[in-house]
Amino acid sequence: MKLIIINGPNLNLLGKREPEIYGAETFEDFLFKLRSRFPDMELEYYQSNIEGEIIDKLHETGFDHDGIILNAGAYTHTSIGIGDAVKGITTPVVEVHISNTFGREEFRHQSYISPNAKGVILGFGLQSYVLAIQSFIS
Repeated sequence: MKLIIINGPNLNLLGKREPEIYGAETFEDFLFKLRSRFPDMELEYYQSNIEGEIIDKLHETGFDHDGIILNAGAYTHTSIGIGDAVKGITTPVVEVHISNTFGREEFRHQSYISPNAKGVILGFGLQSYVLAIQSFIS
């Protein structure tokens, strides 16, 4: 099975940025653990702070992968373009968030991705990514 994790803006700062919300582990360290936990899974990783690059990556991988795990960060709540890209591809997308966005500022309660996602997982810290991977297995 071939999956890609696509992370959006500021997720390159995991382990440094607001550890009380996002934890103290870098995503690179966590990705190593994910690959060890799911050795039979081909797990690709991509991160960008740029909206258009995220859209390009969705277009590039959205027809030949078995699944996409997308944490679009703040673009979740602002990007009609990313929402349209998810709608326009055939690969199923699971939307992921580290924090419980409904327990945060009200603007984070809106998602332009959710209406076209296979599912949404949020609020379980980095374990949200594990749950997303498992959703493609079962």
